[in-house]
Amino acid sequence: MLSDATSGLKIFAGNSNKLLAKDIANHLGMDLGKITCSRFKDGEINVVINENVRGKDVYVIQSTAPPVNETLMELLLMISTMRRASARKITAVIPYYGYARQDRKMQARVPISAADIARLLEAMGVDRVVAVDLHCGQIQGFFGPRVPVDNLDGGTCGVQYFGDMDMKRPVVVSPDAGGVYRAKRFKEELMRKYDKDCGLAMIIKQRVAAGEIERMDLVGSVAGSDVIIVDDMIDTAGTLCKAAGVLKEKGANRVFAFATHGLFSGKAPDTIAASQLSEVVVLDTVRLSEEAAATGKITQLSVAPLLSTAIYNIHNKKSVSALFK
Repeated sequence: MLSDATSGLKIFAGNSNKLLAKDIANHLGMDLGKITCSRFKDGEINVVINENVRGKDVYVIQSTAPPVNETLMELLLMISTMRRASARKITAVIPYYGYARQDRKMQARVPISAADIARLLEAMGVDRVVAVDLHCGQIQGFFGPRVPVDNLDGGTCGVQYFGDMDMKRPVVVSPDAGGVYRAKRFKEELMRKYDKDCGLAMIIKQRVAAGEIERMDLVGSVAGSDVIIVDDMIDTAGTLCKAAGVLKEKGANRVFAFATHGLFSGKAPDTIAASQLSEVVVLDTVRLSEEAAATGKITQLSVAPLLSTAIYNIHNKKSVSALFK
């Protein structure tokens, strides 16, 4: 990208995903800004900006990925430091927005943590937020009107990957009713960009308690088809792998999974390795652990081209929504 189009722009990264931040900077033809995020002996975070940011448009790249509280505190202190150092405008680029699943009160006397995180970011002085596939799109409304939020569609990266794959009678499957819109959009993009004749199906989960599923029912047909389960994130992968087993029982040929965020908590890598899944495709919004990489079933795609283009467009006052048309 042209250097004059990125003048006055600086990109800084915390410790959560420096490889992604470097990749974004490379796409923009820039170097990462000089910043130190270290720890004092008692565990407190120490942030030092090692270059002048006065009057600059600053982009802080930090996924609030596990350990969530550590990376979140780093992000808050980086924003505060930039504000105190007289940066002109501060944009938080949060590829993975932690606490996003706590977006409403499901029982009495619990916080709405996703909204509280938004208030913390605003209090530190953030001017804009860029995220990728927020768990709940309404999180954009947790920020006030002075802090616009761009929720980028990571599914575009998955569409390109599966569009180039030789698939037999592909069917896109939503793992729950809440994800039908996401799966439908994924299917429509596959049909529009790659002229693939795709089907759509949905799994309905019957729960006996939180995190405990009694049975899964399939709405739609997957017999003789290559199936893509589309979701926003994979955490412990228990439900995903159980869904893959149900789809194979219903006659699916191969079962793939695509999710924007691959957390792979706990025994998720072992669960995926032993499952009926042929391949799990995620973006690099969260660093892939050695255990997850060792399964041989997990593929990680780069979201850097999408984020770098969004940063470029924002800085040059161009449309962000045009990226998805």
